[in-house]
Amino acid sequence: MKQFYPCKYLEKNIDIGKIMNNSKQYAPATQRNREPILEVLLRVLPPSGNILEIASGTGEHSLFFAPAFSPRQWIPSDPNPTARNSIEAWRKESLIENIQSPLNINAGSSRWEIEEQELNITTIININMIHISPWSACLGLMEGASRILPLGGILYLYGPYKQGGKHTAPSNESFDQSLHSQNPEWGVRNLEEVIQVAEERGLIFQEKVEMPANNLSVIFQKQ
Repeated sequence: MKQFYPCKYLEKNIDIGKIMNNSKQYAPATQRNREPILEVLLRVLPPSGNILEIASGTGEHSLFFAPAFSPRQWIPSDPNPTARNSIEAWRKESLIENIQSPLNINAGSSRWEIEEQELNITTIININMIHISPWSACLGLMEGASRILPLGGILYLYGPYKQGGKHTAPSNESFDQSLHSQNPEWGVRNLEEVIQVAEERGLIFQEKVEMPANNLSVIFQKQ
């Protein structure tokens, strides 16, 4: 049976993975974008401190990224219980020591579960979420990152964006139309608006990096 989790996985022309008997899910886009994303992360992340991933989905990104940052802890999270089951199934099978069990975090919530724990979080990572959720989720992500990150901490975003109010490719425009047809609150966001709401919360735009399939890596630093 195929399942679809809009909080993370809808990416251009991709059919979302399947539920297996052991709870693991598969998102084909992960296989295509994980190496380019890791290349950026290795360059821009702080040299120490733990890493919180918001909207981790299947858990496949966590599985691929975490060993590169060991012994720092990689902390996945997702508000969807089936996604958390998938993350945990991948984690247990992998035996990777620096991935923690997933937390139940909804980016739009006024307080996140991780704030009850004494963890040194210096990076927050969010991949393919803000275009597939209401704008309030983006605002909540920025609020949470502002609360949690220390000075110098990094917020990393990945996904498609409009720039100057215009799509950067016909495929992004078609994707945006598909999103709106499913939910009028979804849609490819204007990069300038995302930067504005981030900087209003002390998260200063550092750079954007062109990525595969007309996506961007967007990096902010807490100042």
